[in-house]
Amino acid sequence: MEAVAFSAVPASESPFHSSFEKFQSLTKRLSLPQTRAMTHSDLEKMLSEDGRELLRQLFQDHLKLRGRGDLGKSVTGSDELERAEKRDRERGLTSVFGEVRVERTGYCARGGSSLFPKDSLLNLPEDSFSHGVRRLVAVEAARGSFDETLEAVQRVTGVELGKRQAEELARKAARDFYAFYDEGCSEQALAAVKALPLQILSVDSKGIVMRHEDLKEATRLKAETTEHKLSKRVSRGEKRNAKRMATVAALYSIDEFVRRPEQVAGEFAPAQTAGLPQRPRPAAKRVWASLEKEQDQVIEDLIQAALERDPKKRKRWVGLVDGDRKQIRRLKGAAKKQDIQMTLVLDIVHVIEYLWKSARAFHEETSPQAQAWVSERLLEILRGNSSHVAAGMRRSATLRGLSGEQRKPVDTCAGYLLNNKAYLRYDAYLRDGLPIATGVIEGACRHLIKDRMDVTGARWSLEGAEAILKLRSLRSSGDFEAYWDFHERQEYMRNHHSHYAKPSVLNKLKLTRVK
Repeated sequence: MEAVAFSAVPASESPFHSSFEKFQSLTKRLSLPQTRAMTHSDLEKMLSEDGRELLRQLFQDHLKLRGRGDLGKSVTGSDELERAEKRDRERGLTSVFGEVRVERTGYCARGGSSLFPKDSLLNLPEDSFSHGVRRLVAVEAARGSFDETLEAVQRVTGVELGKRQAEELARKAARDFYAFYDEGCSEQALAAVKALPLQILSVDSKGIVMRHEDLKEATRLKAETTEHKLSKRVSRGEKRNAKRMATVAALYSIDEFVRRPEQVAGEFAPAQTAGLPQRPRPAAKRVWASLEKEQDQVIEDLIQAALERDPKKRKRWVGLVDGDRKQIRRLKGAAKKQDIQMTLVLDIVHVIEYLWKSARAFHEETSPQAQAWVSERLLEILRGNSSHVAAGMRRSATLRGLSGEQRKPVDTCAGYLLNNKAYLRYDAYLRDGLPIATGVIEGACRHLIKDRMDVTGARWSLEGAEAILKLRSLRSSGDFEAYWDFHERQEYMRNHHSHYAKPSVLNKLKLTRVK
């Protein structure tokens, strides 16, 4: 179709006649004395509103220019039913500029649903909200609360949504999450990890306060038998039976970073960090979380995603863990199932937290002696002597005659070190340049869940929370733009392509300009 040359066509004959009128009206308004007296902010406000209406009219005129989508005498659907009855039907579309009307021809037959070829050509959604509005809702709902999402949509587009509509659009926006990643690792990610020797995997869990009906059965039964102290809020300790655990996974590649135990110990004393080599940055980082899937399912997904990046298992696989026995067992089992040699490393930050709790049994928490006590034992653990440190702590508690209650954090720390000694070979890890801290997964838990899901007073539905977790995961992994392109293609296949016996007939659709 040849483009219409505006200068060669009288305004009254142009398919964009209405748009020309709005444009001329806007320019006249801009020329008025009272408008020329406006401040620049008043002008911005006026143009943002009137300009959006001009864009809406341009959109409307263009849709009319595209005709009604008439394919001839009949159209056959995927149900093999020929539809020979034609009816002109109009539908609304709520776009980012406002509502427009779409004129189109429908093909009908008794016993079958109507087909609208123009809907297919435009890839119109099943409901009235355009993909532009849906995308904006997805971005804003992943960023802030639904109330903030409604405000942002209204401010940007002038479209007023209800909260339930926004929640439903967010759920629909996230529906192709797993299908997107099932397509395989992107070429960009493969290129980023190609030259890096280490592939890092990590898993963690974080609780989300849920609506009562969406709690797991065991938790729901406990919640039903819990007596609440207050009638209008959940008191301390009562949230325990109001949460469902989300499993968070992280996958990235990184270069080796060889260090000495003394250097790592010095990282926790800023004055001693001068002259340290620059730490390598994670590449092709992907993080995600799920409430619907059990932890073992998420771990299997994590292993599969890692295999897509390293199918021949040539890289050094490292699993960063926090000491959770079930998590470790599942991670080891999933790796063994795929014949993967994985080095498990216990997060050093968790170890330090246990050391500080033990230090309080011997010294004042904020005293220099407590800091020195922690630093000495941390250095020995980094040298690979965790068992000696555990034995020494218990011996010191006994020699000081600490009571059972006083020495409890000491025995807990010693037990933690001894139970996890197989994953505390920090001397070897540092020599091989492996990471020893779970900063990426800890950051993922905070960003994916705490910053968005842990809103005071919020109780999530399972579907709503899962959708937001997926959308936030896409943004955190830098995959949202690629995902949205994929999502729109999937929408086309679901809503249009699959409805025709010969979908290729849509490529022959000739839409003519309506005079």
